[in-house]
Amino acid sequence: MSDAHNEHESAIKTPKQLIVAIIASFLVPIICIVLLVQYVANDKKPGAGSAAMTAESIAMRLKPVGDEGFTLRDVNAPKQLLAGADVYKSACLACHGAGAAGSPKFGDAGAWSVRIAKGYDTLVSHAIMGIGAMPAKGGNADLDDVEVARAVVYMANAAGAKFKEPEVKAAPVVTAGAADAAAPVAMAAVAAPVEAAAAAPAVLVAVAATPAKLSADAGKKLYDSACMACHSAGIAGSPKMGDKAAWADRLKQGMPVLYEHAIKGFQGKAGVMPAKGGSTASDEEVKAAVDYMAAAAK
Repeated sequence: MSDAHNEHESAIKTPKQLIVAIIASFLVPIICIVLLVQYVANDKKPGAGSAAMTAESIAMRLKPVGDEGFTLRDVNAPKQLLAGADVYKSACLACHGAGAAGSPKFGDAGAWSVRIAKGYDTLVSHAIMGIGAMPAKGGNADLDDVEVARAVVYMANAAGAKFKEPEVKAAPVVTAGAADAAAPVAMAAVAAPVEAAAAAPAVLVAVAATPAKLSADAGKKLYDSACMACHSAGIAGSPKMGDKAAWADRLKQGMPVLYEHAIKGFQGKAGVMPAKGGSTASDEEVKAAVDYMAAAAK
């Protein structure tokens, strides 16, 4: 045979070789496609350089909104009372840290000795009820009496006293039988005024949109009893009474802002303004005191 005839001779010479070639022609493309799909499916595809689809990112997006910056508490759960050191830092440090307004300085055994000699009960009573320039509960009416007592023990013991921590009284336990027995009585007590109100004729009372402002005398009275302790000498960063320079920036904020700070309390750069100066005055009385001090600085 010639060389030209050999060049055109097929590589498949037997039926078996033909079957193998046909099967291979099907299997090779299929295997390639399967491998390509697996490669594409298993490959990580970050979106524009971000980690948006990582497990951590997904968990962060699914996190409840209420967990961000809020602590959910059971309103029916017993109150967690603060330790004496924590109460001191939040309500007492502003004055007792520096001995301001005649208060005994923290750790000063000489200043505290006379007060310690009066006894535990007297000190706690003064701290809870207030005395002189000392506002009731240090100006924080939300404190429990036990928390105030703990702060007293903390400060007094730091000055040499040997007071014991106050005991927390256990809450009374109401049994189911007692609650069931009290329920009809409570319902009757509620029903009586409702029926009386329904029987009485309706009377329309005209109420003023805004309460009238109190006089300057009322403002001066509250200033003398609650505000003078700090504002008379400019203690704890408070603007001194009659100091126009100290009051200038505050007056620029407007009276509504000053009213709000005085009523609700305010955390300043140099000190803390307790709500209503630590008093139990009404909002209108506090506004009158603010007007009285603002007028003296104009």
